Amino acid sequence: MHNTQIGIDLGGTKIEAIVINTAGDIICQHRTSTPSKSYTEVLKTLQALIESLAEEADLAESTPVGIGTPGAISLKTGLMKNCNSTCLNGHNLRSDLQAALKRPVRIANDADCFTLSEAVDGAGSNANLVFGVILGTGVGGGLTLNRQLLSGINAISGEWGHNSLPLNSLSGVASFPFRNKRPCYCGKLNCIETWLSGPALTESYFELTGQRMTAKEISAGLSVDAHAQLVFDWYYNMAALAISQVINIVDPHVIVLGGGMSNTQSLYTGIRTYWDQYIFSDQVDTQLKQAFHGDASGVRGAAWLW
Repeated sequence: MHNTQIGIDLGGTKIEAIVINTAGDIICQHRTSTPSKSYTEVLKTLQALIESLAEEADLAESTPVGIGTPGAISLKTGLMKNCNSTCLNGHNLRSDLQAALKRPVRIANDADCFTLSEAVDGAGSNANLVFGVILGTGVGGGLTLNRQLLSGINAISGEWGHNSLPLNSLSGVASFPFRNKRPCYCGKLNCIETWLSGPALTESYFELTGQRMTAKEISAGLSVDAHAQLVFDWYYNMAALAISQVINIVDPHVIVLGGGMSNTQSLYTGIRTYWDQYIFSDQVDTQLKQAFHGDASGVRGAAWLW
């Protein structure tokens, strides 16, 4: 058991790095911009960041590094795949970084790191089975059992955002006010991500009003804007349907929401209003919670990979 671990949240625009101890206390923390166009520059930036942390916290050379990335390691090739920071794709990030740092390195998807963080000492810390959901620029997810990540045989466990949302199964679908075919960057139509991400909410509002506003702006107007209320009511409905599919298959004790959309407080009662009719049970005891650690969950979960 290591007394301290290094955690890295490698995002598309920023890199956050921490040193954390086994009690969950952050010893030190650094943040810098991501050089998203060059893989070589990403490696150099990560190396400099970690060396700076190690010097500041006086870390042993054996102190391990955990990294959350916007993609995953292919079990077929060992190379990065599915990263929206595309310069990472096709590279052996773990091997290259381990060679540069001379430290042990583990890598997981950022949604997995988020879920692990909330399962270890966050909103799901008292639950055996936790499903973590990222509702942000994209839609991702992760699963933990007894505070251990479930990676799956294809390294895609929890990737619910690219399942199709069965719009015809929605309650009140006859009055559905949006165009019912949304293309996803993955090549499919009507992925959950195309309806539940922040940009998806922006698109829904634009379809109704012709005005393009951010998800945060739409949320801020909920109390006075009838269009915002309608868009969000359908959002609750679609989120309930999407989440019910996970509950019907996995039946987690706790579902933890993170990402920008999770800050809309009406989401938690709104989703519960709809999900009873979609979940195949005569009772729904599933807890729906907001992330305890907020934006810090990704980097904390990366450290907890060790």
